[in-house]
Amino acid sequence: MRSAPAPLLLAATLALGGCATSWTVDSQVHSFSALPATVPADATYRFERLPSQQARPEAQAELEAMAEPALASAGLRRDDAAPRYSVQVGARVDTELSPWADPWYWGPGYYRYRPWHGPGWYGGPFGPAWLPPADTWFDREVSVVLRALPGNEVVYETRARHEGPYGDSRAVLPAMFRAALQGFPHPPQGERRVDVEIGGKKAPPPPAPR
Repeated sequence: MRSAPAPLLLAATLALGGCATSWTVDSQVHSFSALPATVPADATYRFERLPSQQARPEAQAELEAMAEPALASAGLRRDDAAPRYSVQVGARVDTELSPWADPWYWGPGYYRYRPWHGPGWYGGPFGPAWLPPADTWFDREVSVVLRALPGNEVVYETRARHEGPYGDSRAVLPAMFRAALQGFPHPPQGERRVDVEIGGKKAPPPPAPR
């Protein structure tokens, strides 16, 4: 398995871009909260970035744009001038051979050189779409950390993980952020499954094992 760096993961996984399909993004979500049971009336926030995220501002800005609708649905309003909270968002995508694939169908070397080629291949961090091989499997995770200002005390932490064959990260990651913030500000205890459906008509099921 190879891991894609966060600035490349979105542009590099657009296999279903342009297709009129829908599917259920089933995420395993684990959340921790020190917030009250209701959202505060002045629940404003600003985004905060780690040094590694600051080094790639365009990529991080796109990721934050994907998280912003989910934050709004949770009752949080962005206000960079007068925030009550800071929000840090992250994401990763790993690629591996699909569990439905025959690993010897194209020969063992076929799957080892494929996934990522670097920024020049894409024409920038979110440039032309790259179509992964049909037997690629995606393991994604998103995270959201909420800190109370001005003390920077962590008051909410949540992660969502999803595995599947769907390559369009620009569709999948926003759905995962929605799943991660389900139940905010007082989510259920323990790990849980959260389903979010996206798209138009139903997507076909994964292929049967060869």
